[in-house]
Parts: sequence; C-alpha cells; structure tokens
Amino acid sequence: MKTAVEVSNVSMRFNLSSQKVDNLKEYFIKFIKRELKYTEFWALRNVNLSIEKGDRLGILGLNGAGKSTLLKIIAGVLKPTEGSIVVKGKIAPLLELGAGFEPEYTGAENIYLYGAVLGYPKDFIAEKYNEIIEFSELGKFINVPLKNYSSGMKSRLGFAIATIVEPDVLILDEVLAVGDAKFKKKCEAKIQSMFDKGVTVLFVSHSLPQVQKICNKAILLEKGEIIAVGEIADVSRIYEEKTS
Repeated sequence: MKTAVEVSNVSMRFNLSSQKVDNLKEYFIKFIKRELKYTEFWALRNVNLSIEKGDRLGILGLNGAGKSTLLKIIAGVLKPTEGSIVVKGKIAPLLELGAGFEPEYTGAENIYLYGAVLGYPKDFIAEKYNEIIEFSELGKFINVPLKNYSSGMKSRLGFAIATIVEPDVLILDEVLAVGDAKFKKKCEAKIQSMFDKGVTVLFVSHSLPQVQKICNKAILLEKGEIIAVGEIADVSRIYEEKTS
C-alpha cells in the first residue's frame, strides 16, 4: 500500500504566559527587562504515524489530548516544534471553516482570499468561482461584506471553497454543523462522494458511533501521546475502557 500521510517524531510546544499583561507598552517593557514568564505546554509528544492511501483514520481522545493540534499540523495550519510531516497529494482541510476570512471583504473577495490560504492557484479559483457560489447558495449575498453574514452563511461559503478540489486527503474536525438540515444533507452527500472516490480521511469527533461508522482504523491520543493504534474495533474498545 502507498503512504498518504507520514508523521515523524512530531512534538508541539506552546508557551503559555503565566502573568497578565494589560497593554502592548507593558508587554514590551517586560520583554526588554526579560520579566515575561512562560509555562511550557507540550500539546503533542513524539507522535509517529503512517496513514495509508484510502484509509479512514479516526482520532480519538478526551478534551486536551491533542487531536485538533495534530490535524492542524497535518493540514499545514501549525508548524510543529519538532519533527516533520509528509502529505502526498491535495489536501482539503474542513477544520475551522472560514478561519482565514476577512470580515471587511465581500464573499466574492473572500473566495479568492480563502482559496489562496488553502493554496489554490488564482486561475483555478476563477474557473471554479460560479460553482462555489452555486454550492454555497449565497446568491446576491456574495457581494455583501462578510461582517454582515450569519455564522451559517460563513460556514457554507467556507465549505464550498474547501471542497472545490478533488482532494487526496480529507481532514474533518467534528461533524459539520453547516447551516440548516437541507444544506447539511448536501454537505454529507458531497463528503460521501469523496469517500466513494477512495479519499484518505482523518476524522476527529466526540461521537464514537460516528467514528465507527466512517473509519476503518483509529488512534487514541492521551496527553499528546499515541497510546493505541490499529483497527477501529480494537482502538474503540480501549477508548471505551478509558472513558467508562
């Protein structure tokens, strides 16, 4: 089997400020005087993972286990403190939909902006522009600044842009609560069509039945380390023992 994603010795450290700084001036004074104190927090520690092409991998773990951090590193949103990631092929990250949007810009302008954030060439976006608007069902609202959109409208636009590629790797963080029931069905059908084409999937959800329904393999994260990896049934059993 061909490898789709290779995670090698990945660790992620965050520096959490242990004191309150009220303004920028105070921050710089403390910075120059070297009075800023940080506590180190390792969200991930020495994570090694090889995901084969066509695998649907469920990422299980309690809150704070490092699930979303791992997805963001694989998606290229975060750079790991240590280690490396290799992703073969195009990636569609359905993480925080529209996290790269600019509220002052119109929906139309944000299509190009968000497309660039996701690494799509401008000509490709221009070619798919009408298709994105059609899928998002935003109609004339596409020329309205994003600050006037509801959260559902933003998610719909984000989803339409992120899924316009034919991805090799699909990253899903939690189930997609995008818009109303009718639109949600449309999103699920779009994701299912990607599944049918044999896309590699990385899926995070708090719902074990949902992970079991979608995935054939799983890993279990605890305090930033992988404590189990294998077939979905085996890892689910360990997860249930840990959470019961």
